Amino acid sequence: MRIEKCWFCSSNIYPGHGMRFVRNDCKIFNFCRSKCHKHFKMKHNPRRMRWTKAWRRAHGKEMIMDSTFNFEKKRMAPVRYNRDLMVKTVQAMQVVSRIREVRKERFAKQRLAAQLKQRQTSAQREVAKGAHILEGPSKLKALEFQKKYENSRKVKAKKKVKVSRKVGGAAMEED
Repeated sequence: MRIEKCWFCSSNIYPGHGMRFVRNDCKIFNFCRSKCHKHFKMKHNPRRMRWTKAWRRAHGKEMIMDSTFNFEKKRMAPVRYNRDLMVKTVQAMQVVSRIREVRKERFAKQRLAAQLKQRQTSAQREVAKGAHILEGPSKLKALEFQKKYENSRKVKAKKKVKVSRKVGGAAMEED
């Protein structure tokens, strides 16, 4: 028994489920449900539908490059049944799935940490702008944020000034 992938949304299609569409040029399209089949018939792009794997990969929501994806590829060459080989294969599949889950969790944590850091820095920037309004112990924190914000702005300004230009065939840097 083979578990197929939906052409449109990339979800699993188990035996006895979904539908298959064969085009005139003998290209086979498998769909997990009628929703995917209808979107395909309307010539919608899966990368523009937010609920598909294609959209999630294109927008950095899921892992794209990982060595565990190599195990999921189709292999068309038949292999003679060998009990030891089957036992090792099942064990390897379990190990690979555990590794993939750990990597997915790590990827999600890193992605969310970057978003949280960005939100915190924008909030800290707002506090730094209104530091003169605050009073009490929060004013000290606001002043610290203001100093950090000003230092980071100076560093960014210095990076912008260092621009390499070619004048008369020689490279020149401005300070």
